[in-house]
Parts: sequence; structure tokens; C-alpha cells
Amino acid sequence: MEKNNKIKLLLVLTIVLLACFILSNCGKKNQGGPPPIPEVAVITIKTEPVVTTTELTGRTSADLIAEVRPQVSGIIQDRLFTEGSYVKAGQPLFKIDPDIYRAALDNAKAALARSEANLPAIQLKVNRLKDLLNDKAVSQQDYDDASAALKQVQADIQYWKANVETARINLKYTTITAPISGRIGRSNITKGALVTTNQPVALATIQKLDPMYVDVTQSTTDILRLRRQLQEGQLDQNGKNQQKVRLLLDDGSEYPFKGDLKFRDITVDPTTGSVILRMVFPNPKDILMPGMFVRAIIQEGVHKKAILAPQQAVSRDPKGNPVTLIVDKNSIVQQKQLILDRPIGNKWLVSSGLEPGDRVIVEGILKVKPGIPVKAVPYENGDLTGKENKNIVPTARKRINGEG
Repeated sequence: MEKNNKIKLLLVLTIVLLACFILSNCGKKNQGGPPPIPEVAVITIKTEPVVTTTELTGRTSADLIAEVRPQVSGIIQDRLFTEGSYVKAGQPLFKIDPDIYRAALDNAKAALARSEANLPAIQLKVNRLKDLLNDKAVSQQDYDDASAALKQVQADIQYWKANVETARINLKYTTITAPISGRIGRSNITKGALVTTNQPVALATIQKLDPMYVDVTQSTTDILRLRRQLQEGQLDQNGKNQQKVRLLLDDGSEYPFKGDLKFRDITVDPTTGSVILRMVFPNPKDILMPGMFVRAIIQEGVHKKAILAPQQAVSRDPKGNPVTLIVDKNSIVQQKQLILDRPIGNKWLVSSGLEPGDRVIVEGILKVKPGIPVKAVPYENGDLTGKENKNIVPTARKRINGEG
């Protein structure tokens, strides 16, 4: 009995001693100094020249467009081209039944011949009467009548000559030819169809596809912004490539040829508040087709003293305003509100909010807040650098990101 009591007493003492040991160790662990200063990776802001571009949407259109219409009426006898093929200016496209126009030409030629046949006899008569009039052998009235008859025959000859030319032109128009060189579309009529002079429906349409126009729209807001930046000296448009334009196709691929910016329209569309910009692109391989949706990348100019901030260093406050954290000269975290212009690669073009020399926090943002001291570590090209910590990059990165 006494032996059991001694064993129980020993167990109780052991448990008490173990508890005291654990509590003493916990107390020592909690008796440390102030928490360690967090490390953050920073970049130092500096100005640099940056080429800015804008992307505008639009559609392609042909350089020349000609709608083929008949200039005389008649029945289509034949179609002389292959739909979708390339045709040259003057190439026959349609054939209209020429019989009625050939007959009209023959009739005009016969009338002209009749008038010309009457001319010599009347001319001789006038000449004889003129001689007799000088000798007082005929009256003045007889001579005047003969002279009037001569002039009438001469007028008839000119009239029928004009009719012959008109009939010849109409006969020529029975063969409808291509007014321009280019790619011809589908035919809107078939063999045996009746066509009329200057009908509203085109027989076919020919489009010249090289070069190709690209018409895009630009808002007046952007135009005014660019003018303001030019006046303030923020933007330089004296580059030699200022008028060169790149093109993105509907599938996202880039068009292999660069185009030229030709002009900006002077009239604003009241429904959209935008103006039309026209560009010309070479199209030797017929990649561009009329009506295609495209995106044009236009160079606005060069910002000589642009400030760029990494996108990962920029966040939003509860109101949605862009902000970033910097480390001031006293190694204290400060928050700055930014005004952003546009993304350029993986950076933001900053209009205001940052100054050259500011140290922007790029990594370790989640561990800090404004007002606390930090230890700043340089950050360049996606790696921590600096001679003093070059050999401990992996360890430093883990500390900054809270991984160790």
C-alpha cells in the first residue's frame, strides 16, 4: 500500500516538474526584443525616353471601286470573264445583242451617203448662178435660194456624221469592258437577261486591292490630349517613323507590311465624337480584303522624360484610385496616389504621383503598410541585386515574400 502511494507521488512530482520546464521555456521564448524589421525589394524611379502608340479600330476599303453598268439597253448574249478573277482595264466583260445597233449604224451611214451625194450638184449650181449673177443673167433671189440649199445639204452632212458616230459608239457599248484593272466580284446577271441604260443594279463590281485603304476612328478626346502634350513639351513628334503604321488582323496576327498615315479628316462625326484617319497599306499578296476589321497601331510620339512603374507595384485603394508604396529617405513606408496614362509592356506610364529618385516597393508589399520602417533591398530586372547581398538572393527573396 505504501509502495503504491510512493509511486503515485513520484508520478505527480514528475508531471509538475515537466509542466514547470515547459512554462519556463515558453516564458523565455516570449521574452524577446522588438520584432525584426521587414525587408522589401525596391526600384529607384528614373526618367527615360519612351515611344507611345495608340491602337485604333477600323475597316479596310479598296483603293479604286468601279461598278459595271450597261450604257445601252439590250439582251445579254454572253459573260466573258470568270467571277473572282483579276481583270485588266478594257477587257471585255459582257456582250449585248448588237443587231439593232449595227442596223442603226448602217442606216446613219446610208443617210450620210445620200446627203454627201447631193452636195456636188448643189455646189456646182451655186457656182454657176454666182457667175450669172455677176452678168445680171439671174436674179438675186435665185442665187440666194441655191446658196441656202447648199448650206442645208452641208448641215445635213454634219448631222448624219454625228449620227454615224453615235451609232458607232452605241455599237461599241454592246461590248461592256472593264473600266479599271482589279479583282472582279460575282456577276449580278446571267446570259439572256435584259439590261437597260444606266440601270441602278450593277452588273458586277471591280475593286483595285493594291494598295488598300484602312479607315480608323479616333476620338476628339485623344486628339485634344495629344495636342496638349505637344504644346507642353511632353511629347515629341519629330521622329522619322512618325507616319508609319502597323496593322493587326482580325485573328490577332500582325500584317507583314507597314502602312503610311495619309490624313486626318477635319469633320467630327456628331454621333460618335470621332474623326476618320486614313492609312494606305501595300497589298501585293491580296491578304487584305475590302471590309475587313483591323486594328491600326499608330505612333503618337516620344516621351523624352517618361516615368514608368512596374505594374506589380501598383494597386488600388478602396475608391479604385491607383496607389503605390515607396520607401522615403528615412526608410519609412509612404503611400502615393498616382495618375496613370497607359500600360507599356509590364509597366505603367505614370502621368503624376512619382518623382525621379523615389524608391518604389516591388516585392514584400503584403507585409508592410504606410508608416512602418523597412529595410530596402535593390530590385532590378526581376532579380534582387547589390554587391552586399548578391550571394544570398534566394534567402533574401524568401524573407521578403514571407516564405522563411
